[in-house]
Amino acid sequence: MSHENVEIVRRMLAAFNAEDMDAFGEIFDSHVVMRMAEGWPEPGPFLGREAVLREVDQLREAWDADALRVTGDFIYIGDRVVVRLIWRAVGHGPQADLEFSGIYTLRHGRVIAIDQFWEHEEALKAVGLEE
Repeated sequence: MSHENVEIVRRMLAAFNAEDMDAFGEIFDSHVVMRMAEGWPEPGPFLGREAVLREVDQLREAWDADALRVTGDFIYIGDRVVVRLIWRAVGHGPQADLEFSGIYTLRHGRVIAIDQFWEHEEALKAVGLEE
């Protein structure tokens, strides 16, 4: 199941980068919870698929183009996948290159929780691993 969860997270990131928000949203459970990294301007948590998609849409509207790039290995432990990412955005104003790590918790083939951390070590610690 863990390899399958990695593939689901890969599909989610590919849908985001393709701007296919329907496919992106389909990967989330209707009751998904998204918790942003500490200090994020809109801290959340965002509860439910519609709230998560609204937040993502709001973030994407700030730039002309954006993409998520994986910068490390996918680490899976039980029902969670940890991945280090860079979100690069260009357009209205300065370019953004935000590096963070996400923990994606899956159940029955859908993402039920997203937890973001600025430091990869914090994400690893949150799932019981040390780098």
